[in-house]
Amino acid sequence: MDYNFDEIIDRSNTYSVKYDNRKTKFNRDDVIPLWVADMDFKTAKPIIDSVIERANHGVFGYTSTPKEYFEVIKNWQLKKNNWNVDTKYMSNATGVKTIMNHFMREFIHEGDKVIIQPPVYHGFFKVVENWDGELLYNPLKLVNGDYYMDYEDLEEKIKEGAKFLILCNPHNPVGRVWSKEELIKLAKICLENDVMIISDEIHSDLMLWGSKHTPLASISKEIAENTITCMSSTKTFNLAGLQVSTTIFPNLEMKEIYEDIQERLDSNKINTISLVANMAAYTKGEEWLEQLIKYIEGNIEFIIDFCAKNMPQIKPNRPGCTYLMWLDCKELNLDEDDLIDFFINEAGIGLNDGRDFGIEGSGYMRLNVACSRLLLEKAMNQLKDAVLRKENILGKDLLISE
Repeated sequence: MDYNFDEIIDRSNTYSVKYDNRKTKFNRDDVIPLWVADMDFKTAKPIIDSVIERANHGVFGYTSTPKEYFEVIKNWQLKKNNWNVDTKYMSNATGVKTIMNHFMREFIHEGDKVIIQPPVYHGFFKVVENWDGELLYNPLKLVNGDYYMDYEDLEEKIKEGAKFLILCNPHNPVGRVWSKEELIKLAKICLENDVMIISDEIHSDLMLWGSKHTPLASISKEIAENTITCMSSTKTFNLAGLQVSTTIFPNLEMKEIYEDIQERLDSNKINTISLVANMAAYTKGEEWLEQLIKYIEGNIEFIIDFCAKNMPQIKPNRPGCTYLMWLDCKELNLDEDDLIDFFINEAGIGLNDGRDFGIEGSGYMRLNVACSRLLLEKAMNQLKDAVLRKENILGKDLLISE
């Protein structure tokens, strides 16, 4: 069936973080919200139908996880990424951050060092700090507009006694799809230095323009035995509110430790609706996903073209994955706080402050394009008008000073 991604769906008063928390986040509730990483689109009809069918049953008692639950995830990985992963290493959680928090709680001690690669998803900072770990920063290198891993710096940081590295594969917020060769080089350094990798692959199904995702643990048995993989259908199919994710452990011992933590915290059960939605997504959602990706690609091209023609001071990237764009706003010549104020109070749009992803994000903003093209056009025109007002005021000030 054909899906209408142009449809504008009113998400206000649905307890939506993206919309109903605008007043808290931006100190006003009339900004166009293009920030938190969920989509404004209805999910695939087979998923909705499966949830409705289960809801109509009317009984929501305790629910067990059927064997086929992990089988559908295995089949999805095999089809999408040619990764034949054994289901016996899989476990469930309510979210990727939940997985990481449980893991850090058990496996790091106060002062243990964990490497992250900023600018990177802000949740990584918190899951280490929550359990008194020490962050080591291995910043990405920006070369001619593209981001690369800094392997020399990584080797130096590892010498400081790192225990883990959290990898964003593919990368949020810069949209980088790591090649197999890049991942092998990273994994080799970690293996040689006894550093285990936690690979966040939550955006891995949202590959754009034919990009190919390489699950880190799929590369070799040796790398798999040193990698914990975190994945979820929530970004792919817009199911974040259902809180469901999957972990693939390197060995049964780690899996048993993790599941023991879950059992002690009584957090080892899958929500009834989440279970049904997740299985429907991986078995019946591909047609929707293919159309979604085309629409997101169109939105990204629109942003790139609009900025080039109307406000070249703002330079958006062209991500290889996901629906998040990384805007270089340094040529607006605003300091960090003024840049945030400009987007909120002059342009009337709510984006993510680049500094949330590390100091390397200073002068950048993260833009979520997973919304109707019409809403994006409105937001970009508001931004264009704000830039023009700013330039006109600046020009008048220059004339007065002369």
